[in-house]
Amino acid sequence: MGTELLKLAESVARATGTLLMNRPESFTLTEKSSAVDFATQMDQQAEEMIVKLLLQARPDDGIIGEEGAARESKSGITWVIDPIDGTVNYLYNLPGWNVSIAAKDNDGVVVGVVYAPTINGFWSAIRSQGATYNGKKIKCNDPVTLDRALISTGFAYDLDLRRNQGKTIANLLPLIRDLRRNGAAAVDLCYVAMGAIDGYFESSLKEWDLVLIDIRFSD
Repeated sequence: MGTELLKLAESVARATGTLLMNRPESFTLTEKSSAVDFATQMDQQAEEMIVKLLLQARPDDGIIGEEGAARESKSGITWVIDPIDGTVNYLYNLPGWNVSIAAKDNDGVVVGVVYAPTINGFWSAIRSQGATYNGKKIKCNDPVTLDRALISTGFAYDLDLRRNQGKTIANLLPLIRDLRRNGAAAVDLCYVAMGAIDGYFESSLKEWDLVLIDIRFSD
């Protein structure tokens, strides 16, 4: 089943990436938890497309979507989706935003894919079989001392959490090699999984941000 689910997730992610690369001339913004937490009309259109394609292939599966899609599973499989992780990057036409799709059962995540079309990056993983980047097997870096570590982070939407993270970063910067802020948690976590960076931290991540890393680090 894992291979079948992975093929479906990969095809849906690629189709959604094609949709999103056709950027609209203007954007409609919908505020979510705060003024800095918003969705565009493309977040919503992409989620609708993902749900439609998944349920066409597997009508009894459940859905959990960042933009509100929700459906109880009758098959034991539930899809966890983020139509655009890195919406700010997408809005400003910066690279690195991605489409994230995973399928989980009662034992956890079965398969996960992260597709970042602007950087030609496609990560996929299947439980007990590891993870790949553009078809090649990947692995994390061997442990390094903190002063040699390249660390990445993201910032929470909650302003109190942001203030606290600012203090953490101020304390951390003198102790590490350097810090990166790329703007899409799922891709940053994939970078950890493939050894492009040594570590990642952020407050208040959601399960759709973790679609590949949950598998990679549980194997």
